[in-house]
Amino acid sequence: MDSSKKDMGKYGEELAATLLMDKGFEIIKKNYRYGKGEIDIVANDGDTLVFIEVKTRTNLNYGEPELAITKNKVNQLRKIGSMYCYENNIENKLIRFDVIAIMMDDITKPKINHIENAF
Repeated sequence: MDSSKKDMGKYGEELAATLLMDKGFEIIKKNYRYGKGEIDIVANDGDTLVFIEVKTRTNLNYGEPELAITKNKVNQLRKIGSMYCYENNIENKLIRFDVIAIMMDDITKPKINHIENAF
């Protein structure tokens, strides 16, 4: 992946974290890695632990950003979420997976879609 895509992805994650904090979420961890996978943001939304995948795009050549989350990606995120809970001794807590899709076609006013309980 070239650096401009990485930079855009990082910027998207920053926008997502700001949106979540504005909504009252408590950001616990960014870029939690396990094996070859990663969860972009781990946060608390009240009593619920939320794993958030952020997808940022600059155009619609490949469709809406959220469409990039395939069945394999969903399975991978679930496994990584389980490992996060295992490593942090988290039991008996509500868990949710959200997606934040960001369209950067207008850099000054990106379109952000927060999909709660996406899968």
